[in-house]
Amino acid sequence: MHTKRIIPCLDVKEGRTVKGVNFEELRDAGDPVELGQRYSLEGADELVFLDITATKEKRKTLVDLVIRVAANLSIPFTVGGGISSVDAIHELLKAGADKVSLNSSIVKNPELISEASQRFGAQCIVAAIDAKNESKGKWNVYVKGGTEKTDLDVLQWAEKVEALGAGEILLTSMDKDGTKSGFDLELLAEVNKRVRIPVIASGGAGTIQHCIEAVSIGKADAILAASIFHFKEIEIHDLKKEMKNSGLDVRI
Repeated sequence: MHTKRIIPCLDVKEGRTVKGVNFEELRDAGDPVELGQRYSLEGADELVFLDITATKEKRKTLVDLVIRVAANLSIPFTVGGGISSVDAIHELLKAGADKVSLNSSIVKNPELISEASQRFGAQCIVAAIDAKNESKGKWNVYVKGGTEKTDLDVLQWAEKVEALGAGEILLTSMDKDGTKSGFDLELLAEVNKRVRIPVIASGGAGTIQHCIEAVSIGKADAILAASIFHFKEIEIHDLKKEMKNSGLDVRI
């Protein structure tokens, strides 16, 4: 049985951590360096840092901020946002990231996954998929921070990123993002049926029970959440204790 991971997510805009609902109405959630340090001490398994407006504003991820966050961490650290070349990936891994999360750039240029995976190892490459439900059992891939619809089918795209060499999928339900109404379990289960690489569930965490459902019914390998951790609605330690009590394998 795989150990299930708890991963707080720092959505960063202009150097601050922010959180919205359905990718909109962003509010301030604090300093990313301080939050990263706090999560490291509180028992998070990993940390994800997403520069959410980098692609839209056509600029690179904030490398100096990555260096500052990484300096205070003792857990694996994934960075995403505006990364569109092997050189940019190399720069971030050198700055202290353990993995990179790629989304818009790999939709535009899928070969980037293979190139990066061959050069740095599949374990460094996370394919982020922002999914929006179109009709029963069908989801479309969105890019540019959820602002642009593509004609890609999420389930087919998940299979393709695995085949190209991604080591992990970060799967965000845009319909559920920030709503705290629970993860999209159908989406998670469907993607998990089609791929063998780990899937991180994102979008919708509101209660401890939601997280337990995502890893059991949705078969996710990890859950990613933001506001429930940033605003201390759920403590990571309590979440892990409850997961363990439910028979799940977690690192306490």
